[in-house]
Amino acid sequence: MGISPELGPAHQVELPGGRVNYHETGSGAPVVFVHGLLVNADLWRKVVPGVAAAGHRCLAPDLPFGSHSIPMPDADLTPTGAADLLAAFLERLDLREVTLVANDTGGAITQIMLTRNRTRVGRVVLTDCDAYDEFLPMPFKPLPLLAAVPGVVTLATVAMRLRALQRSPLGFGLVAKRPVAPEIVDSYLRPSRESAAIRADLRRFLRGIHKRYTLAAAERFPTLDLPVLLAWAREDKAFKVSFAERLAADLPRAELRLIDDSYTFIAEDQPELLTELIVEFTRLHAAT
Repeated sequence: MGISPELGPAHQVELPGGRVNYHETGSGAPVVFVHGLLVNADLWRKVVPGVAAAGHRCLAPDLPFGSHSIPMPDADLTPTGAADLLAAFLERLDLREVTLVANDTGGAITQIMLTRNRTRVGRVVLTDCDAYDEFLPMPFKPLPLLAAVPGVVTLATVAMRLRALQRSPLGFGLVAKRPVAPEIVDSYLRPSRESAAIRADLRRFLRGIHKRYTLAAAERFPTLDLPVLLAWAREDKAFKVSFAERLAADLPRAELRLIDDSYTFIAEDQPELLTELIVEFTRLHAAT
């Protein structure tokens, strides 16, 4: 589970295929934070407190994307299966008029979920994330094929013990402009390094990733009649601003806000600004 007390107490919820940990703090209209590949709820540790203080119930699940603590061997971890898990999370906790805040791979899963079951979602904040034919972006695009090779995932998790590799473009150097705190990196990488069952989940999730899922979701973007904020890093090297502009053009009610001095992990590089944007957006599009 995430190590940061700022996220609130840890809880568990039973979903199709197994249980997930989630962290909750605050009260009011619900905001659910969706992380991506090989990170967990700790990604949002600098954002959740400010959003909760603004009058929101903040929930941050540890989804089975390789940094989770409870194995889910029976879960469908294809992109559509992961999207349905996210929808089930909202349903099991009876969350309504939810604001979804998503990043990186979690943004792709959110897009897929919205085109399958968005009944409990009121508005969406997409920070820099996969979409269209970039699922995954370079240099991570080969990962689904490499994950099919026996031993590769295990070797990679062992190699990522090296701090120099963690700070490289093959680690977090491409997605976080400044070094991520070592204890947070350990929170992200320890589960897959220490648990064969978590590695098995990670392998299944990686092997299912394919651009056909995000392209299929994009075909249904014109039907997504709900407010979408695209909070995008101007300097992102993995997901260029032109990518965000394409999303803004295709999503009927999207607004693009560019953020300076950040890479993909805006929640890491510019948490105060992201917090302000989320709170402003939820107030502007509050349920009536």
